[in-house]
Formats: sequence, C-alpha cells, structure tokens
Amino acid sequence: MGNPCHYALFELQPAFDIDLDLLSSRYRELARKVHPDRFADGGETEQRHAIERSANLNEAYQVLRSPSRRARYLLTLQGRDMPLEATVQDPAFLMQQMQWREELEDLQDQADLAGIASFKARLKAAQLDLNDSFARIWREEAQREEAERLVRRMQFLDKLSQEVRQLEERLDD
Repeated sequence: MGNPCHYALFELQPAFDIDLDLLSSRYRELARKVHPDRFADGGETEQRHAIERSANLNEAYQVLRSPSRRARYLLTLQGRDMPLEATVQDPAFLMQQMQWREELEDLQDQADLAGIASFKARLKAAQLDLNDSFARIWREEAQREEAERLVRRMQFLDKLSQEVRQLEERLDD
C-alpha cells in the first residue's frame, strides 16, 4: 500500500472492534499537527506533504469510523482486495433486501414517521448483528468468503440507512 496503514496512523492495532472515542480524540490531535495551514510559510514541497498527510489522515479516519469500510479495509490488509461490485450469491439476503425496499416505499407513501423510526431501529439491530458476526470471523482464512458476504450486507444496510435518513429529511420539510 502506498499510503501508511490507517491503523498505524492512529497507533491502533488492526481490529474490527475499536474505541471510536479514542479514534476521534487521536484524529483531532493529529489533524491539528498536520493541518496544511501550519505549513503555510514552508516551501512548496513541505506544503504539498502537509496536504498529503492531511488527506491520508482524513481518509483513514473516515474508513476506520465506518464499520463496513473498516471491515473491507481489514480484509484488504490480509492481502486480497475485495471487489467493489460483485454478483451477490446470497438469495436469502436478496429477498430480505426486496422486503425492506417495499416496506420503505410503503412508509414513504404513507409518510409514516413512527413506522420509519421503527424501521430504522430494526436496521440498526441488523447492522449490529452483522458487525458482531464479522468481528467473530474476519481473521479466519477459511471464513473469507463469509466475511466478504457480511461486508456486502453491511454496505447494503449503509446505503439503505442513508435512504431512510433522506426520507426523514424530506418528510420533515
């Protein structure tokens, strides 16, 4: 990898379960140290390095604070890239996706804020279950395929959660 390890930037060991408060605290501390404005009086090379360090830090922070992105990154650290888009051979989850989408459409049509809150809570519980499952297996090479399947499920739930937030915003207007 051309960039420093995201975990090493924050002096953390590669793990799925991380202390997000510690991560945020270290991020703020490091962001102050590498902020490009601190190097405004430096030479062009020094300024460029500061911008690169700041960009690397920001990217690392965004990846590590997101469970799905962190999971994908951990699998990449094990030496094999996980394709961004892959045909999902997961019929049970595909059925679940269709059910969730239909339910979300119904909630939108009815402008049911209480129903949306309940839906959101169920999505959060599903995300936590996926996180727990991934945390148990990601280090096991024999479970690599299952870990990738879990990451794809996490990514779908991230996208669906974003759609729910957007729906809430539209209904609040």
